[in-house]
Amino acid sequence: MVSINQASGKYIESISQARSKHTARAYGNGMKAFIETLSNNGINPDGDITGLNEDAITLFSAYLKRLSTATESQYTTAVIGFYEYLEAERIASINLARVKLLARKHNRRAGIRIPKYPADEIGVMLAHIEGMEIPQPKKNSSIRADHARMLVLRDKALILTLADTGLRIHEACNLRFRDMDIENRRAVVIGKGNKQAVVLFSARAMDAITDYLEARSPLESMYNGSRPTLPVFARHDRGAGLEVKPITTTAGYKAITEMAREILGDEHSITPHKFRHYFVTTVLRGSGNLKLAQELARHANISTTAGYAHLSMVELESGYGAIFSK
Repeated sequence: MVSINQASGKYIESISQARSKHTARAYGNGMKAFIETLSNNGINPDGDITGLNEDAITLFSAYLKRLSTATESQYTTAVIGFYEYLEAERIASINLARVKLLARKHNRRAGIRIPKYPADEIGVMLAHIEGMEIPQPKKNSSIRADHARMLVLRDKALILTLADTGLRIHEACNLRFRDMDIENRRAVVIGKGNKQAVVLFSARAMDAITDYLEARSPLESMYNGSRPTLPVFARHDRGAGLEVKPITTTAGYKAITEMAREILGDEHSITPHKFRHYFVTTVLRGSGNLKLAQELARHANISTTAGYAHLSMVELESGYGAIFSK
């Protein structure tokens, strides 16, 4: 006999082996809440798994109403995954279609989340970056001595790339030469869900990348034929030495927030993802075309893009007032 608790433990163990620690922890919390719900409704978690049926998802949905919609969605996904695990491992016979139908019927729909967007901070930061003074190369200096100059050029190129392409920070950090079409200002990226897409670059972003790569070219002389595999954005710290190693997402995040601190002070609210907000908002305000913004941002669902439309509420209220105050 396999108990509900034993099956739950094996399920979470399988999740831990296949998914991240964060995901496994979230699923574990969801299953803990599910087991508690069963116990509170007279279903013994230490009893045979055959005592569990599809209707338990309805009991769980009622319990989840006290939590946020985001947590409700996450915990429901975890429990549906548990039912799928039971069926796949032939631990219990489950009507999965009914489980999913009951979950959809009783779960709340999450509302559109309006992203916080520090427009003034973004504007100040981009203006500063475009006008910033780049250290000149030192005469008769070693390549290592010019790392400080390459660092400034890299961070400028990275920020303008995020702002003018809508790339996520990990997508930018993963760019390689083979992905880039510098002449036509575009790149091929692998985004969310392992989906391939063509991303367009502005002239200012590609010019910044070109300036950075030109300054970095002495480091690349030893690579020759392997240049297509080199990262577009590389490390320039002591640990990297004279090698061209890719910058990590964590290092990219740190570089951007440190530059924001230098420009805006300690109380800034800038993160790399805020530049993606800037990109989507700029497209919406410049075109008024929601579908265009969705395609350029590579949002799977247009409702995600629609959330950014609320960012121009000031303009909407101003236009409304101009019409109806007459």
